[in-house]
Amino acid sequence: MTRGDDNAYGKAVMTTMDPGGLKAHGLDPAGAVWHNLSPEALYEQTLRLATGRLSHGGPMLVTTGKHTGRAPKDRFIVREPGSEGRVDWGAVNQEISADHAARIRDDLRAHLSAAEALFVVDARVGADHEHTTWVRTISESPWHALFARTMFIDLTPDEQASFTPDAVVLHAPSFQADPATHGTNNPNFVVLNLTDAEVLIGGTQYAGEIKKSIFSLMNDRLPEQGVLPMHCSANVGEDGAVAVFFGLSGTGKTTLSTDATRPLIGDDEHGWGSHGVFNIEGGCYAKIINLSPEAEPEIFNTTRMFGTVIENAVMDEATRVLDLEDASLTENTRAAYPLESVPNAVEGKQAGHPNVVVMLTADAFGVLPPIAKLTPEQAMEMFLAGYTARVAGTEVGVTEPQATFSACFGAPFLPQAPGVYADMLGERLKKHNVTAWLVNTGWTGGPYGVGHRMPIATTRALVRAAVSGALNDADTRTDPVFGFEVPTEVEGADNTLLDPRATWKDPSEFDETAKKLASDIADAAKKARRQ
Repeated sequence: MTRGDDNAYGKAVMTTMDPGGLKAHGLDPAGAVWHNLSPEALYEQTLRLATGRLSHGGPMLVTTGKHTGRAPKDRFIVREPGSEGRVDWGAVNQEISADHAARIRDDLRAHLSAAEALFVVDARVGADHEHTTWVRTISESPWHALFARTMFIDLTPDEQASFTPDAVVLHAPSFQADPATHGTNNPNFVVLNLTDAEVLIGGTQYAGEIKKSIFSLMNDRLPEQGVLPMHCSANVGEDGAVAVFFGLSGTGKTTLSTDATRPLIGDDEHGWGSHGVFNIEGGCYAKIINLSPEAEPEIFNTTRMFGTVIENAVMDEATRVLDLEDASLTENTRAAYPLESVPNAVEGKQAGHPNVVVMLTADAFGVLPPIAKLTPEQAMEMFLAGYTARVAGTEVGVTEPQATFSACFGAPFLPQAPGVYADMLGERLKKHNVTAWLVNTGWTGGPYGVGHRMPIATTRALVRAAVSGALNDADTRTDPVFGFEVPTEVEGADNTLLDPRATWKDPSEFDETAKKLASDIADAAKKARRQ
């Protein structure tokens, strides 16, 4: 290790890396290589390059330009012998040939090698050391390096000293692919080689591609280790009872699991192994559009903390205060912050086996009850179907909520067939006698455009009652269409919402809509099982 050269701030005191250390990744850097910089140093580098600005309280505010969400149609998996038989090839796991991937890799390496500076972050994913992957992120952008440092798990000094990466992310937002030469659909791309554990990202500033690419890698690796990877949040009660919350972005995973009464294990990605649940990440990545300091105080506070990266929010130029209701850049405004920014985060990011599983859906049709108890068979059907509404801005081209089915509540990140993950979940639900609940955070009183979004206060009261066990022996009615057991009364909730049919002006229209959705859910589950 050496000290840095002079920079705009005078004598540098930041640790650099021997450029030769990157030759193993095919890089021959012409510029500086900044290695494992502190958040403070990454702030300085970002401000020096004018690629981010300080907002009130200390967060780094950045914009991501054209790409304000993931681009699923521009994500590819390399078709190669090592993983070909495991991958569920198709519209989700698009293949790219080894030859095209090699061309992208060579050109991306040349681009990074010519950069003025590279920012290297060494970290790990998988809080359970028996199932850890050591990840090196190499980016031309300091704020993206800060994002990687925030979202992955910090290394101890001993781990840094002995670090050897077994996965690498080569990240160059300014590099544009040539579809004719590189075999992509557009200039932006994410290319994942599962056997080499190499991720290539270019043409997009959206930082979420970094974390979701590594999650995809873990979704391939962990089942081989007997661990179920889950697109879920998780928390634990004072009595040690663990709850996991499945759901796609925008359905409330982060909001509902970040609860002052229950310490947080993590907000988005977990593994369920022989010892229990463990966080795959080291940070949280929350949607912050219309964030309320009253309803979501823990998350709101992170938007005024040093070390948080804020994507695509708008701020007052004079006061530097964020306007979290301004969606002029995107509905998908995001805050990336260390898990430790949440006051009651679980140290070690691990806990025991779940007692409760909550499946979250934002029902755009407005016919699902706000909460319902599921039999094991119903839980498996809902898991395989993964029904929700795709929330505006979460993906490119989505401008309003749309009904969608995403197997296992995370199909875009599953390299293997949904049945692989569903069977692992079913075995664990049975073995650990887990109670399953369906929670609708979507619409009531009618479909999207007619009804209104479920009040968060009601949803939080319902979830707290479910995960505490208070609803286990509650009086219920059987939903005539879906067959779920629906509580008839829950303390602290708006009980008029518990029967969605009663909230519609036209009950016959409700019945028709509900029957169609029930049929669609069943069909989606069967389709996922056949894959």
